Amino acid sequence: MQIGPYTIAPNVVLAPMAGVTDKPFRQLCKQLGAGLAASEMTISDPRFWTTRKSIQRMDHAGEPAPISVQIAGTEPAQLAEAARYNVANGAQIIDINMGCPAKKVCNAWAGSALMRDEALVARILEAVVGAVDVPVTLKIRTGWCAEVRNAPAIAHIAEQSGIAALAIHGRTRNQHYTGQAEYDTIAQIKAQLGIPVIANGDVDSPVKAAFVLKHTGADAVMVGRAAQGRPWIFREISHYLATGQELPPPTLTEVRDILMGHLAHLHAFYGEPQGVRIARKHLGWYAKDRPENAAFRAVVNRAETPEEQLRLTADYFDALIAGERLPAA
Repeated sequence: MQIGPYTIAPNVVLAPMAGVTDKPFRQLCKQLGAGLAASEMTISDPRFWTTRKSIQRMDHAGEPAPISVQIAGTEPAQLAEAARYNVANGAQIIDINMGCPAKKVCNAWAGSALMRDEALVARILEAVVGAVDVPVTLKIRTGWCAEVRNAPAIAHIAEQSGIAALAIHGRTRNQHYTGQAEYDTIAQIKAQLGIPVIANGDVDSPVKAAFVLKHTGADAVMVGRAAQGRPWIFREISHYLATGQELPPPTLTEVRDILMGHLAHLHAFYGEPQGVRIARKHLGWYAKDRPENAAFRAVVNRAETPEEQLRLTADYFDALIAGERLPAA
């Protein structure tokens, strides 16, 4: 898949997720096979650009290209300025968020709420595309609600505005993340557009990724929640798409090593005590599908320092690898 001058290979993309796709997680997913990983949503209001959270979200030092930064807001001029600011700070692709269903975002008429005003969508896209010399991409949903699936109209506006690629989550805003994603709308849009289309929603396995690509004709798939605690899903999907064969799951030793590296990066990036606190949710995601989940979380959540968190995690995995009896939660 081509986005401007950038070849996205493999065609498996990490979805931008607030509170999840920070720099340590993006770099890990890229190392494990993601062809592209967009940043967390950054707000377009310049009053917040100097906060600690925004500074961390805009840190791309050492990150492999292409660097994609997602921006959110409602004012065309403000979004254009945010795009310029982020390009000056290293962004090589600007992604516009019109897909977030969160109430606090939609109540401000940002995220997927923008899909209710197609004229405003056009003004925003034209302003941002005209403001920067890098590719601009857009993420949307199929519509605001089941009765208003206007993604095809938004997609047409996007192409006319010069958007370089379009990601579509196969749910309406009102669905949030409930029910099943539907892919017929994505297929309809792909058949009408000349720009790359990325299919998103419930892509949680190599087989599902292949099905979604075939059903929609999309140029790439986007993986979101399924990557939480399972960043190796990107290499699993790309291997299956290339060979038709499924990779064996990672060994406990490899999971331990991946997790230990991720924790160390989180600690270095955020410092204390924030790094330890943020790492806890990632530890929970790594364990969520394992039978020892409760016991594992009971142990590692006791950690208050990076050293203790690393030691408890290593000890726990070493016990698992050795086949020792695990403590009860």
